[in-house]
Amino acid sequence: MSVRPIGIALNGVTGRMGYRQHLVRSLLAIRDEGGVRLPNGDTLLPELVLVGRDPAKLKDIADRHDLPRWSTDVDGVLADPGVQVYFDAQVTSARVASVHRAIAAGKHVYAEKPIAPDVAAALELAGAAEAAGIRHGVVADKLYLPGIKKLRRLLDGGFFGRVLSVRGEFGYWVFEGDWQPAQRPSWNYRAQDGGGIVLDMFCHWSYLLEGLFGPITAVTARAVTHVPQRWDEQGQAYEATADDAAYAIFELGEGVIAQVNSSWCTRVRRDELVEFQVDGVQGSAVAGLRECVAQHRAHTPKPVWNPDLPVEVDFRSQWHPVPDNASHDNGFKEQWTEFLRHLADPEPAQAYPHNFHTAARGVQLAELGLRSSAQGRRLSVPELT
Repeated sequence: MSVRPIGIALNGVTGRMGYRQHLVRSLLAIRDEGGVRLPNGDTLLPELVLVGRDPAKLKDIADRHDLPRWSTDVDGVLADPGVQVYFDAQVTSARVASVHRAIAAGKHVYAEKPIAPDVAAALELAGAAEAAGIRHGVVADKLYLPGIKKLRRLLDGGFFGRVLSVRGEFGYWVFEGDWQPAQRPSWNYRAQDGGGIVLDMFCHWSYLLEGLFGPITAVTARAVTHVPQRWDEQGQAYEATADDAAYAIFELGEGVIAQVNSSWCTRVRRDELVEFQVDGVQGSAVAGLRECVAQHRAHTPKPVWNPDLPVEVDFRSQWHPVPDNASHDNGFKEQWTEFLRHLADPEPAQAYPHNFHTAARGVQLAELGLRSSAQGRRLSVPELT
């Protein structure tokens, strides 16, 4: 048994997601726990190199977390034979060129989604990665949420019988930035910078729905910009050119219909910021970030519509929590651990499931969603080749 270092270059950790979820809660947590234990008893220990454009921010993060290596010379870091993996959490508009450079340097690549701003660029990345023989993965964090893992357990156990429909609600109010600072970066609301909730969230809904219920065969969507003016990080007003809400119907295999609302212009009256209700012949469940409740056919009440009388039934009390039955770690950390184990496997039985090809399907769904909205019609989802 031995400790095997693996060099990982991290580009984009000065941003919110890159810093909090990938650096602090994933890779630093893995390092502090002694690394990733491999099936043969060896341990894979991440050795991190921070890269980016802002030397002051990089140095501050490196000093704060006792990381000896940081650089603004991305190409120099990619030329280092001790760096085997490149991770990208930059803004979407900067990702394609950087990932191509990492592939050309022979590095394995793990990246945030969307992998590219359009499906042609995503497929080009997938083809380049395959031609170079490198291993590639894309973040699919929603599948690793405790609530979704409990939902997965219900599906695997046949709880629902035949699944009929899915209803998803995601979103919260993102402040405009004038009288209260916005809790999301301003580029999210500029189409020219790769912003928009469709490109952001449809990539999530693609792998989530596909992973739980099967392939998406058609989409009908309406994307809108509800708030046309916002204020950036410097307090300057700007035109919001990207969509900030989307209302979609996804048709899935086996006749399942999924309705998913995504909005940065809604106020939350749910138990969690994202919830999915799954209805089946034998039962239903509602899964959020952490919790999941279910109602079996035998426990389903028999409501009668009568608007002349107050409702005296506490419907929420008739749902039963799905137990944890296991410990749940940070979802980003779990996927990092899974990807690192995949890299350490000399001859994996299959490709990493959340790879660039899967990511390209997510970008394709976003493209089709925007096209459906612009054309006002239902669009089939063709198979990508």
